[in-house]
Amino acid sequence: MKKIIGIGNALTDMLVNLRNNDILDQYGLARGSMSLVDSALQTAISKSVAGLPYSLSLGGSAGNTIRAMACMGCSTGFIGKVGPDTTGEFFVQALENLGIAPVIFHGKERSGKCVSLISPDGERTMVTHLGAALELNAAEIDASIFEGYDCLYIEGYLVQDHTLLRHTIATAKQCGLKIAIDLASFNVVAENLDFLREIVAEYVDILFANEDEAKTFTGEDEPINALQTISEMCELVVVKIGMRGALIKQGGEVVHVGIMAAAKRVDTTGAGDFYAAGFLAGMCRGLSLRQCGTIGAIAAGKVIEVVGTTFDEERWADLRRLAHKVETEKYLF
Repeated sequence: MKKIIGIGNALTDMLVNLRNNDILDQYGLARGSMSLVDSALQTAISKSVAGLPYSLSLGGSAGNTIRAMACMGCSTGFIGKVGPDTTGEFFVQALENLGIAPVIFHGKERSGKCVSLISPDGERTMVTHLGAALELNAAEIDASIFEGYDCLYIEGYLVQDHTLLRHTIATAKQCGLKIAIDLASFNVVAENLDFLREIVAEYVDILFANEDEAKTFTGEDEPINALQTISEMCELVVVKIGMRGALIKQGGEVVHVGIMAAAKRVDTTGAGDFYAAGFLAGMCRGLSLRQCGTIGAIAAGKVIEVVGTTFDEERWADLRRLAHKVETEKYLF
């Protein structure tokens, strides 16, 4: 597996550093929450924080994973939909700047955006408008998109559009690609359980889940039992068990990999996305399950040390250095 294309909600993250929590109180936003809102409310909130320090970066679950893989030296592409605005232009340009091949469609709605309001103590409160990202449809996905790729990576949030997901996976599978999916959220799993089980059993090769998602998907309380149940449906399974690390199973091989101790846990947003990026980057290098899991743990450990999911080059260089040590088996958990 050498080249991976992702599909997901094309979102731009706008990170705003608040001086206090007055804005949260003004709009009735619970600290640390994620709210799906309409365009008008998001615009009003954005105007209320005008003048405060902010930054823009690629966002969305699959976007985070594909971006991290690209920064780790992998060959990647991304499928999504943006609107006819400067936010959409930023998203496409950011992909190209990172060497990610863009397969970007354009809709009528405003581009999807997640406004992250960062309290003085580092807590993030997210206000998301999916916008044009929701306009991506099955008719736009054809076989030519997957030419030259070995794997399709899917964010679990797309499971709510059954027609789009089934068509995309079936098309990629017909083109000979492996299918990898991250279950994304236990409530999304619960709301789409029968469909998701059907899709996993029929098409999925690689599955990532945290403990709650695995429990919801299988009905098993113990992660090791959930791991076994899912492994009967697909080739490779990763069940992340929080501070205890992750359980990984492929065929008859089961591996437990610990976590990387973060210097400081600042913000856990994107930890799962970056774990998948590190793991898949290891697979692209043909590494063992333990090596893949270790690189995943390193990537997750690095992202929780910062607010948001954007690194400076020094941090990326350190991540790549540690990944190289794993590849040469000088650094394993």
